[in-house]
Amino acid sequence: MRAALAQARAYGVAIRFADLGAWGSAELRSEYDPRRPEIRLNNRITARLSGRELREFVALAVGHELYHHREAIGEIARLERRAAREAAATEFARALLERSA
Repeated sequence: MRAALAQARAYGVAIRFADLGAWGSAELRSEYDPRRPEIRLNNRITARLSGRELREFVALAVGHELYHHREAIGEIARLERRAAREAAATEFARALLERSA
């Protein structure tokens, strides 16, 4: 978790917990707002977690959204297909989590 939070600070990306609403059978874990820039973590999920599960959730969600921030600022090229972008964001988040371990 430390690596993801440190990187968010370095980029000047705020992190906050918010109610991201109900999405039916889908679950919105987090979202990135490039206008602020800000990452919002869904407190409907975090309220159910504690300890290691919560730390891992935060690390993965922040890392995932940081990938999208890097796209937004032009640090990395935006992949054409949404599925490819999401897979790359997940891979980036997992790598940050491994660095924190």
